[in-house]
Amino acid sequence: MGPPDQQGESKFVADSASSGPGRGAVRRRDDGRLLRGRRTRMRLRKAARELILEVGFDRATLRGIAERAGMGTSSIYRHLRSKEELLIWELADLQGEAWTRFRKQDDRSAPTRERVALFFDAQHELLARNPDFTVIALRAATYPHVHAARDSLRLTDRTIALLAEILQSGRKNGDLDPAVDLLSAANALFHVATSARISWANGLLTEAGCRKAIEASVALLFRGIGRAPVPPPGSHVPGVP
Repeated sequence: MGPPDQQGESKFVADSASSGPGRGAVRRRDDGRLLRGRRTRMRLRKAARELILEVGFDRATLRGIAERAGMGTSSIYRHLRSKEELLIWELADLQGEAWTRFRKQDDRSAPTRERVALFFDAQHELLARNPDFTVIALRAATYPHVHAARDSLRLTDRTIALLAEILQSGRKNGDLDPAVDLLSAANALFHVATSARISWANGLLTEAGCRKAIEASVALLFRGIGRAPVPPPGSHVPGVP
């Protein structure tokens, strides 16, 4: 998804700029095997998506996913260790697509709050495209096995880094309080959005309610991190004699 770097912003997105397989790395001689591996993972993901929607996440097994993909059970463990890992892959792809869509629509001169809202909108539209599967994936990402947890944390870090890049640009443009801690603010934005989505996944919010909750949370947070308006000359500032 590689966002175009600008000076001062790339330090937040070093990981996200190299999300494509092999980007920036020395190519191995066995590229044929790498290609076959990617195709196999695509088959596994397709099989998992179909089986989970058919029988539910709890009843789906790695054995069943392997059979649906036309593989032996032992072969599947060369590619993944848990079914949660497959869902993290799905969420990572959705994030990558959301970031690409955001970049195509993004106006860097727009107010920072609008840019953050646009990013969350791009994410949400993709998540809502297949709500049944997304809800399952969000639930699985909440309680993953140890190996999948590492993938989930990498996904979290990447999203926070992308938000921090937007905020840094906003601080440069004078939209944010100069003293704001960008990474802390990005963390807060990420977690309010995640909280709303987990509530959606657990049936506490509708899809529309989830979107509205994120919008309201972003608006509230920007009241704290946004640059305070400069009072006109001669006006009285409360608390200042």
